Amino acid sequence: MMQHKSLFYTLLLAALLAAPFIGYPVFLMKALCFAMFACAFNLLIGFTGLLSFGHAMFFGFAAYVCGHAAKVWGLTPELAILAGTVSAAGIGLVTGWLAVRRQGIYFAMVTLALAQMVYFICVQAPFTYAEDGIQSIPRGAFLGVLSLQDDRVMYYFVLAIAVGAFALIYRIVHSPFGQVLKSIRENEARALSLGYAVDRYKLVAFVLSGALAGLAGATKSLALGLATLTDVGWQMSGEVVLMTLLGGMGTILGPAVGATVIVAMQNYLADLGSMVTIIMGATFVVCVLVFRRGIVGEWIYRTTRRDEHSESHSA
Repeated sequence: MMQHKSLFYTLLLAALLAAPFIGYPVFLMKALCFAMFACAFNLLIGFTGLLSFGHAMFFGFAAYVCGHAAKVWGLTPELAILAGTVSAAGIGLVTGWLAVRRQGIYFAMVTLALAQMVYFICVQAPFTYAEDGIQSIPRGAFLGVLSLQDDRVMYYFVLAIAVGAFALIYRIVHSPFGQVLKSIRENEARALSLGYAVDRYKLVAFVLSGALAGLAGATKSLALGLATLTDVGWQMSGEVVLMTLLGGMGTILGPAVGATVIVAMQNYLADLGSMVTIIMGATFVVCVLVFRRGIVGEWIYRTTRRDEHSESHSA
């Protein structure tokens, strides 16, 4: 099984390395950034069981901070992205400390309320330029040496960040810490009775998820050269929920697949205008009715069942 996984990930990485020579690099960068965002959100909802309706505050605020750091402060891209990620982690620490004290719908509503507060700050703060946003964000040069102006070079920079983020999430999920998160998702009361500091684990998961979402937002602002109120609005929080459920909540690659599908629909169906929203909604309804576990989740479930059926027959 492990050999099959290693082979699959190797082939996937090879495909991603060849992708900018086949597809449009800017679209691919956007898809990678939103895949990171969805995977970060999945760490919270899929493996910890916490539904956040405010994850756009990490994504959008980090995009603003990174854009400001690169354009006004003149920081190199890696430092600008780091500044955005740290700011998202800071917001995650404060909001998480307030939110993890609640459960269920109350937790979700607290995150939504706090996200709306961050949105209001972004509307009023002078460095965000309100409705205009931060435009023409310079990509700069990696470590002050490697220019990122070329789209393909920038794509590989984004790919390196995405692979690193994915590897970190994979390690977290398969670590002892990740196992505790899964036990909290399955039965929080039992995890508490076993002596685990449940609120502390949930807070750490919330901060990690927020920081990774911030990493995605900061990378997106550099790759696309733009940070706007759309990135921090409640609609973005809804989109990441859709991406995660469409791809497969609680799976490693599912959210990335869901994000790619949604970004592709937004990109290639843009000429349809507001009809894109209707098509996305219809797609989600079909997914819920036919693929209740999401695209990847359903594939894993059916593959596992087929393998078990084959083993039972061979026995």
